[in-house]
Amino acid sequence: GRKQCTYTPKDDTSVPTVATEALMLSCIIDAIEERDVAKVDIPGAFMQAEMDDVVHMKIEGTMVELLTKLDPKMYQQYLRSKGGKLVLYVQLKKALYGTLKAALLFWRNLSSCLQEWGFKINPYDWCMANKSKQGKQCTIVRHVDNLKISHKDPQVVTDIIDKLK
Repeated sequence: GRKQCTYTPKDDTSVPTVATEALMLSCIIDAIEERDVAKVDIPGAFMQAEMDDVVHMKIEGTMVELLTKLDPKMYQQYLRSKGGKLVLYVQLKKALYGTLKAALLFWRNLSSCLQEWGFKINPYDWCMANKSKQGKQCTIVRHVDNLKISHKDPQVVTDIIDKLK
């Protein structure tokens, strides 16, 4: 993401993270209400979001060798030599960890998904979402690609985890 800093405004890359106070308060509520709590890391989270602009990536070294062995027809035509080393330049279709907008694109994607499922985004902390399930509040707290999901009924938590897969 470093080289993207020169031409990408900060407002286009900033992504909120849950406030420490909001996280602590949600943990207190979980304890008082004796909620089931799960911490979920979403594997490949950023790659679930489509890039919304053009980002090129330079691949060098062992990765170039592996890709050209994996699919020679696909990658051979894009190989270039730079300083005596083989280099592959690619355009990203999906957000990739390390690019400036990856976390923002994932956050937008996740927020939309949660809203489609009936969750309401907290207007004071955009990294918290709530929904009433079985007459009890279900809370999802997000920090980058990690979620804390809580509800009184463990099955509700399990169902949300399954939905995220």
